Amino acid sequence: MQEQVITIASPIFIILIILELLIGHKRGNANFLLSDTMNSMSLGMLMQITNAFMKVLLIGIYAWVWRHCALFELPNTWWVWLCGLLVYDFLYYWLHRCGHEMAVLWAAHVVHHQSECYNLSTALRQTSSGPLLAWIFYLPLAILGVPVETFVAIGLIDLLYQFWVHTEQIGKLGWFDRVFVSPSNHRVHHATNDIYLDKNYGGILMIWDRLFGTFIEELDEHKVVYGTRSPLRSWNPIKANIEVYQKILQDAGYASNWVDKIRIWFKHPGWQPADVAQKNPHAPFVLHRPKFAPVLPVSWKIYCFIQFVLILLITTHFLAVDRVIPFADCALYGVWLGAGLFIIGGMTESRQHYLWLESLRLVFTGAYVQLTGMWFGDFVLPKAAQFAIIAVAMACLLGLMVLVKDMNQEQKV
Repeated sequence: MQEQVITIASPIFIILIILELLIGHKRGNANFLLSDTMNSMSLGMLMQITNAFMKVLLIGIYAWVWRHCALFELPNTWWVWLCGLLVYDFLYYWLHRCGHEMAVLWAAHVVHHQSECYNLSTALRQTSSGPLLAWIFYLPLAILGVPVETFVAIGLIDLLYQFWVHTEQIGKLGWFDRVFVSPSNHRVHHATNDIYLDKNYGGILMIWDRLFGTFIEELDEHKVVYGTRSPLRSWNPIKANIEVYQKILQDAGYASNWVDKIRIWFKHPGWQPADVAQKNPHAPFVLHRPKFAPVLPVSWKIYCFIQFVLILLITTHFLAVDRVIPFADCALYGVWLGAGLFIIGGMTESRQHYLWLESLRLVFTGAYVQLTGMWFGDFVLPKAAQFAIIAVAMACLLGLMVLVKDMNQEQKV
C-alpha cells in the first residue's frame, strides 16, 4: 500500500518542487542546488527500494503483535483512525526525539538532516536503515488493537503531511505555528544553530513539543543554518546512509573499556569517552561554512540529470512489481537501481573513477538484455524494446567519452 501511494504521489511532489523552485527564483531566494536535489530524491528512492526487502520489520512484526497481543478488538472506523493518528503522532514524537538523542537512532535519522539546502526535495530525503529499530516505537498501537490496515494508513498520513513543511517559501502562520507543525517551526528543527538545536520534533502536532519542553519559535535575529554539525560533504547516497554508523564503529574500536564500546551506541550523538576523545577527536563545529558544491562541466550535469530521470522512472516499475517477481530477480533489480544512484552521486562530485563504474553498469545492462531477452524478473521484452535498451546503453557509453574530454579540458583551464 505504501509503495503504491508514494508512487502515485511522486508526480505531485515533483510538480510542487518545480513550482517552489520557480517561486523562489522569482523572489530571489531559491535555496536549490541541482546535485543536492537529485541526492535528496535519490535517498528517497533508495529508501523505497530497501523497504521492499524490509517489510517484515515495517509491517510483519506489528501484524504479529496485533494478532497475538492486542488488548482490544478495535474496528476499522473513523474514530479509531482519528485516535490512532493522535497516538501515532505522539509515538512519532518520541521516535523522532530519540533519533536526535541516541547515537544508534541518529545514525539512521541523520540522512534527513544532511542537506545544507532546505526545500521540498529535502522532505524526500529519507533513511534506508530506519526500519531496523523504528518499529519498536509503534508497538503500543498494536497492543491497543489498532488494525494493521489502519496503522499503515495513519503512518502514511503522518508522513505525507510532513512534505509541505520543508520549504522557505512559506513564512510564519500565526496560531497555526503554535498548534501544528509548520514550515517555520520545522525550519528550526533542521537548524544547526546552538539556540535551535534538538527542538521541534512533532510530526503533525506541536503540542508534544510544548508539553515536553522542546518547542522554540523561529527567531528573526537567528537565521537558520541547515545541515549537520558534522557535515557529510558528499552526494553519495550509500555514504549518507552509513556515515554515522562508521563513526560509531570507529569510536567503539578506539574505546579501551568494553562498557564504553556499548555506551557509545546509546549516548547522545557525538559523545566520546575521554580516551577516545584523545585518540580520535571530532573536528570542531563551524556554523557558517561554504556549502558543498563541486564544480561540474555542463555536459556532466546533463548526463547525470538524464540518468537520474531514467532511474527515477524505472524505480516506479520496481515498486509496482517487487511483490510479484522472484526474490533473486528482485534483489538484482534493487542492486542495479542502487548502483545507478551510487554512481550518479559519485559523478556529481566530479570524481572521474565513477565513469568506469558507470561504463560497467551500462555494459551489464546491455548484456543482460541481450543474453536473456528480459528485464529483471519474468518480463519478456519484445525485440524492439530489447534493441531500444541496448541502443540507449551504447549511446550513453559514447556520451561518457564526451564527459572525459570535457573534464580534461576543464582541468587544463
